[in-house]
Amino acid sequence: MVTLRILTTDDWPLWRDLRLAALSDAPHAFKARLADWHQGGEERWRTRLHLPGAHHVAALLAGPAGPDATPVGLADGLPGADGVRELRSVWVGPMARGRGVADRLLEEVERWARASGGSTLRLAVLPGNEPAITLYRRHGFTVLAEPGGPLADRVARELVMAKPLR
Repeated sequence: MVTLRILTTDDWPLWRDLRLAALSDAPHAFKARLADWHQGGEERWRTRLHLPGAHHVAALLAGPAGPDATPVGLADGLPGADGVRELRSVWVGPMARGRGVADRLLEEVERWARASGGSTLRLAVLPGNEPAITLYRRHGFTVLAEPGGPLADRVARELVMAKPLR
């Protein structure tokens, strides 16, 4: 059984562990690199969770032998200008893939985006990350014509996708 947990600054160890797992497991899926997050300590992790108006979600998978839950995924929702909300840092660990965890995470961030007055939910995905692009399309996101941020090679750019919420 999958449960979702809304994270606060006190949950920084959980968020840190999930973020480092995501960057270790799928470095090809994120613009940030694992080495980028090994400095700063507790204060840096708390600061990331303290962004005003942000919504940070962890997915937990209950074990068959009891109530203990294993953290298996995360997603962030960030506020923006003019009704735009941003979906970020979506990741599901290998042991939980194919169980609808990513769907639950996206639905929760979309719920937050609507509840916070958002009119559009946007995201940036690395080109070639077909599993993520397929997931986002399944949830109603479409590719925008605008170029995303530049990647490390300074030639390729992120793919920008958006979904209207109204």
